[in-house]
Amino acid sequence: MEEDILDFNNRIHLEDLKHTTKAIKAELSKIIVGQEHFVELLIVALLADGHVLIEGVPGIAKTITAKLFSKVLKTDFSRIQFTPDLMPSDILGTSILNMKTSDFEFKKGPIFSNIILIDEINRAPAKTQAALFETMEERQATIDGITYEFEPPFMVLATQNPIEQEGTYALPEAQLDRFLFKIKVDYPSLEDEIKIIETHHKRKGEAPQSYINPLLSPDSLIDYRNKVQDITVEEKIIKYIAEIVTKTRNHPHLYLGASPRASIAILNAAKAFAAINGRDFVIPEDVKKALYPVLNHRLILTPEREMEGMNTDIVINMVVQSVEVPR
Repeated sequence: MEEDILDFNNRIHLEDLKHTTKAIKAELSKIIVGQEHFVELLIVALLADGHVLIEGVPGIAKTITAKLFSKVLKTDFSRIQFTPDLMPSDILGTSILNMKTSDFEFKKGPIFSNIILIDEINRAPAKTQAALFETMEERQATIDGITYEFEPPFMVLATQNPIEQEGTYALPEAQLDRFLFKIKVDYPSLEDEIKIIETHHKRKGEAPQSYINPLLSPDSLIDYRNKVQDITVEEKIIKYIAEIVTKTRNHPHLYLGASPRASIAILNAAKAFAAINGRDFVIPEDVKKALYPVLNHRLILTPEREMEGMNTDIVINMVVQSVEVPR
């Protein structure tokens, strides 16, 4: 209610962005059942110009949600299946000799797209994972001394299975830090499971992609991102973010705390949360919504706490409880 009342006072016109967000959620809900929070985090990451790591057991619609999400955007899409024998050139591309001109020509790899779905990112060895470092951080690739800029938007959606560890390689912390969010996808509830079965039965074998219509153009997305950047953030909110992140660095349950990149990620995500709710200013609740998906893959528990079965969400909650909420 408060958000609707405050709409007319906005100095930034956000009604169109709010409407588009609702339309994307409605479009994806034709196929994706019970993953409203997952979809909202994808939209927020897109507006905040961040990459997303999606973790969950097989068969819970991680890949199909990412594919359908890309279909909502009027942009190019590519999918890369990571395997243990994948080489960096399989992702970035390679130079090929042109027999007519006797010159080498660069053949672009699948990373040269807008929305990139990387399936089972932890199945490729470190050398191949390292090929993503520059592309994810700087939106460019340097091959044979030549730098190739990517066309915006550029977003990596990567999936991984937390259960099956045979033949997998843990992502290095430096790479994890380049993901804005890590989204943990759980099993659906009984009611949602029934809806999933009914929806599949009604489709009668038709591909899910055929039900999804593109709603957002690259130009509109860039306009929305500019509006998100203009969202007001008061000094007390910035201090609130800084205090939370700083407390993770000297918390007794943590071996590794969050980096300044995490602080910026929380800020950008909080601004996007405010924007999709039609507000041109950030409130503490926006920060709290951003904390868990931003921090859960950046924090490392001490070995003792890990052996006790504690998880990072518990520690994040402890940190939040210990920091006074600005008023």
